[in-house]
Parts: sequence; C-alpha cells; structure tokens
Amino acid sequence: MEFKRVVVTGLGALTPIGNTVPEYWNSLINGVSGAAFIKSFDVSKFKTKFACEVKNFDAEGFLGRKEARKLDPFVQYALFSTEEAVKDAGLDFEKLDTSRIGVIWGSGIGGLKTFLDEVVNFAKGDGTPKFNPFFIPKMIADIAPGHISIKYGLRGPNFTTVSACASSNNSLIDAFNYLRLGKANMFITGGSEAIINEAGIGGFNAMHALSTRNDDPATASRPFDLDRDGFVAGEGAGTIILEELGHALKRGAKIYAEMVGGGMSADAYHMTAPHPDGLGASLVMKAALEDAGLTPLDVDYVNVHGTSTPIGDPQEVKAIQDAFGDRVYDINISSTKSMTGHLLGAAGAVEAIASILALQNGIIPPTINHFTDDPAFDPRINFTFNTAQKREVNVVQSNGFGFGGHNASVIFKRYQQ
Repeated sequence: MEFKRVVVTGLGALTPIGNTVPEYWNSLINGVSGAAFIKSFDVSKFKTKFACEVKNFDAEGFLGRKEARKLDPFVQYALFSTEEAVKDAGLDFEKLDTSRIGVIWGSGIGGLKTFLDEVVNFAKGDGTPKFNPFFIPKMIADIAPGHISIKYGLRGPNFTTVSACASSNNSLIDAFNYLRLGKANMFITGGSEAIINEAGIGGFNAMHALSTRNDDPATASRPFDLDRDGFVAGEGAGTIILEELGHALKRGAKIYAEMVGGGMSADAYHMTAPHPDGLGASLVMKAALEDAGLTPLDVDYVNVHGTSTPIGDPQEVKAIQDAFGDRVYDINISSTKSMTGHLLGAAGAVEAIASILALQNGIIPPTINHFTDDPAFDPRINFTFNTAQKREVNVVQSNGFGFGGHNASVIFKRYQQ
C-alpha cells in the first residue's frame, strides 16, 4: 500500500530555558544553561542540589486555582505547551472532524509529585486511609492525553506511551504510523514530565545517575566531556501537531517539516545500563533510516540522546559511528540536554522540536559546557561544542533511549511539495 505523507504543522514548548517555542529556540542557539539550585523543595540533605526547573510558570494563572489543584504538574505542563501548539497551527476544531483527531502522549513516570504527596500524608496519619479523591486520576500516566482530548473535544485515538526516556519519541512514531496508514487526519503528540521533587531527585541520586557538581550547576550537564559525572534532571513539555499532508494543505496550514521515519529497538542487555557496544542504539538509527527510505548520506544533523553520563555517551558515539560510517565526519551532532537537562519522558518531544527548528533555520544548536576532550572519542566528529553552527540542513534525526533498553529514533526532512 502507498503510505500517506505526514507533516508538522504546529509546535509548543515549556522548558527550563524558555516557556514558548521562540524563547526555547533563542536559548538553544545562544547556549543558555537551564541548570540552577532547586527552589521547589529543601535540598540541604540531598547529594544533588540543582536541576533544570521550569521557571516563571504560573499554573493558577493559566488554569485557574480550582482547576490547577486537580492536575499534577506533568498535566499542567502538557496543557500549556499544547495550547501554544494549537494556536501555532491555527486550529479551529469547530471546523474539523474531531473524530479523526487524536492525542498520543509520552511520559516516563507521570504524576510523581501527586503520588509522593499522598503517600507522605498517609504516612503522617494514624493509618486511616484519607486520600484525596483526585489522587489516582491526577497520578496515572495516561491522564495527560485524556485532559487534552477533553479540552478540545478530540475523539480520535487517545493513549500514553511509556518507555522511560524514549516515551515521547514513541508517541511521535505511533502518531506518525496512524496518520500514514490513514487511520486519522491529525494528532496532538509529544510528552511531559515533572520529576523535580524529593522522590525524583532522591531516587536518581540513589542509583548514582545524577551529576553532583553542586559547586557549578550551570555547567554540570557536560555531554561528551571527559569530566561528565551524570545527567541533570529537567522538567517540562513539548507538543507537536502531526497532520496528514492532504488535510494540512486543504486547510492552508503552514508546514514546518515532513516526518519521514521512525525506528524502535531494544538493547536486551541491562535494566538501566546501555549496551556497551551501542548495539541497540545503532540498530534503531538504521531502522529509522530504512523506514524513511534514506541513507546515512542524507542526514545532516543528529540530535543525540547525549545525557552526560560516563557510560551512556560512549555507547551512543559507537552506535553513530556504526550506523553512519564515514558520513559521521560530515554531519553535526549535538546534545541539547547540555542546556535543558534531561526531561525523561518529555525529552524526545522537546528535542524533536529543536531538530525541526534546526532544519527550518539552518542552525545547529550546540553542545555546551565542553571543557576537556575525551580521548575515547574520535576528534574528527563534530559535536558542535559550545557554539551554534550554521549549515544547510535537509534531514535531521533525533534519538531517545530509556531504562529497560528502550530505543526510539525519529527523522524529519525539509518539506517539498
């Protein structure tokens, strides 16, 4: 069968370095770090005292006090970024067939803050189960797309993908596949995460995953640097409107890019560690290229997973070298997590937005906080260290890898009629 073409017609972002897409992009190309000491709870006894928090976000101002109290922050973030994307796409749902518009959302954990608050309150009591009636519907990971569909009256496919830090890449791939198979006309897709709380920071500290560079938080996220010591936790949301091309053209939509492929694989190796030879990561990039009908020679930029962990970064470089061969020396690679921190289940969405904007603007956002070359990496590879670079960009690839060995990679290219 002949697949339908799928295009990007709207973007929305709430990130640690910008609360709108223009703010986010401006910070990216100017190398702004979103890391700072945590303000949302007392970190005096924590190993890591900093993170990339969302800043100046007024949930009550956006939703109203009563509604905001019913929603976990990860849902608040989802609704906020989606409102920007809907406006950006110029959508008037009263004029569209909402039975053919769906929502597929990614979140690695869901309502962790809600779960933490309710369990702590119970533990402080006398054992009487006095739980908030909104406890479960605030917490469950699938509730964000539910609220989005309710807000806009969308009756198409609606669910959440959960694959740790690959979650929102998986949501993009699922939406892409439904659209090219003709099962829907449009999807609101992306991801959100809100884990900067005592349980999130404490839990990742316990497994030695986070940077502990408390003397210099702004430079703590150092992908591919010799002295990297762990990732920096981030939070926020990214929303992408994916639309079947004919539907987009009929309503006169602006088109950012065309989504042309997605790949998925598993490491089948370890609960949290990536395969040391990058086998799953290489496989997923090759699968995405095959799905897109492209070769390594077509790709200009790879937005890497690049978390700034001692064991994670080397396996991804090995994987890229295996997947791209000699082409690896002609492409740009960068990790925008050096600026945003790691948004877990939302990472794929916000990094896909960065990739799409790199494609549209011909600018590669940098990998900031590079101080010392790691001799393990081939110096001929262009990691786009510290400064954004201009170049012609026609095809971009964005990777996401998650605990459990989940890998997902998406590809966008410049739209041509």
